[in-house]
Amino acid sequence: MASSLPLRRAGLVAAAVASVFLLSACNPGGGAIEDYSGLPVNDHAGDAEGHEGAAEDEVQAAWLQQGGQIAVTIPGSSTCPVVGSSIRVLDKAGEGNRVAVDVVERTEDEVCTMDLVPHTTVFWTPVDVTTTEELVVEVVGETVTVPVK
Repeated sequence: MASSLPLRRAGLVAAAVASVFLLSACNPGGGAIEDYSGLPVNDHAGDAEGHEGAAEDEVQAAWLQQGGQIAVTIPGSSTCPVVGSSIRVLDKAGEGNRVAVDVVERTEDEVCTMDLVPHTTVFWTPVDVTTTEELVVEVVGETVTVPVK
């Protein structure tokens, strides 16, 4: 009987450690997970709905991965793109469903081309917002509304 007690304790410790890892995976960080030149690619039916028909010189936002991710597209120079760095919840679901996207700061002495191309940054959808309400996204002084998923 005494020899099974250490095994039980080891099993409980292993279960606790596994639970911490599983729960931390459910709460993604606010940093960007991907960024690229151009508009987002539709991975599933109904993805990137806010991007169809939108002008390439406008800030755009859309659900990706069936609402598991948010794509934010910002027009800018092809050599000095405006890239999102983090997303933060301003108002939780039921209280406004609103997020802000911060962008990477660029130096003033950077030499950039004068063209205008879209650049997309993808974030995990924060756990405090929902796809069942319109999502308001604030970025670079503009506000974009993403429709209900």
